[in-house]
Amino acid sequence: MADEQPGATRRPLGAATQLVHGGTMRSHFGETSEALFLTQGYVYPDMETAEARFKGEAPGFLYSRFSNPTVAMFEKRMALLEGAESARATASGMAAVTAAMMGQLKAGDHVVAARALFGSCLYVVEDLLPRFGVASTLVEGADLAQWRAAMRANTKVCFLESPTNPTLEVYDIAAIAGIAHAGGATLVVDNVFATPMLQKPLALGADCVVYSATKHIDGQGRCLGGVILASEAFIQAHIHNFLRQTGPSLSPFNAWVMLKGLETLPLRIARQCESAAAIADALASHRKIARVYYPGRADHPQRAVAARQMSGGGTLVSFDVAGGKAGAFAMANRLEIIRISNNLGDAKSLITHPATTTHQRLTEEARQRMGIGQSLLRLSCGLEDVADLIDDLMRALD
Repeated sequence: MADEQPGATRRPLGAATQLVHGGTMRSHFGETSEALFLTQGYVYPDMETAEARFKGEAPGFLYSRFSNPTVAMFEKRMALLEGAESARATASGMAAVTAAMMGQLKAGDHVVAARALFGSCLYVVEDLLPRFGVASTLVEGADLAQWRAAMRANTKVCFLESPTNPTLEVYDIAAIAGIAHAGGATLVVDNVFATPMLQKPLALGADCVVYSATKHIDGQGRCLGGVILASEAFIQAHIHNFLRQTGPSLSPFNAWVMLKGLETLPLRIARQCESAAAIADALASHRKIARVYYPGRADHPQRAVAARQMSGGGTLVSFDVAGGKAGAFAMANRLEIIRISNNLGDAKSLITHPATTTHQRLTEEARQRMGIGQSLLRLSCGLEDVADLIDDLMRALD
């Protein structure tokens, strides 16, 4: 196979071009679309080649639990988009988060994480890691003084998501990376809400970026997947062998679907951001909406940080509905175009009630500390006509 990326150009290729062509390998058949290699293993021309590949002395694929041509194309394309030296794909976003954390940690280590995390990420930090002797401290992510105060001599990893799920807080990645590095720790950023189109954590100083490719990267609610991006040194030291031995592998079919999703990512994100901004403004003017959370609005608490490190407000809008849980449920149940689902980043607009879905395992006290009240709804804006979405929301509220 030969790498089919375009040759020398006068300027670096833009993101949209890389997302169509980047990382492509073609077989001798010369297929236009990326090939789907549904194979578990690979045949070697001789025993010496097999030995050399297993020793890492010769290039080539060994076993699809940890290397596959279709998956490799997805990893390469994601690395080009993110501006990373290396990437490793996983079976889901949570597999990426877990591997990025556990690949670096051992008993006796300490983690500092932002309190506002997706429920499953909180489980990894608060419940899973302590089983293996790794302590953790949760901080208010926007408070840099809390990050500094939480650092210990044995702190090895700092972890955050920005914007957060579901209150869309935005954290100063560059400042937190500086705090982590000053204390001898790495910074892992879950960038799923911003997507690589709107925010580049590695360029801001993060050591590792993780995604649930299930969300915007697929973009059409079809397949699960995840990806870890970092320097080649980081991947080799912390990720490569962990994934190879533990096996949270992305299937070649799912990788192929993700490759198709990446081709339209810039178009989808631009349209969804435009719709989200219009919807946020429309909701803010309605008498039954107590508060709107959207990083692109001037009234967002971290608007200055968002403007500095993000190129757009994002595709999600959260808002508090008057009447608490009953009011939120009644409003969501009256929607006709927007569907009730806990997924996000889909071509279809989706709404969920975080307190009873994505964050239901938390105590009421923990949810309140994160700003997740019973009146809060999270809307993932899709590709429908924005006028239809706004009309759907207004009718449901009225």
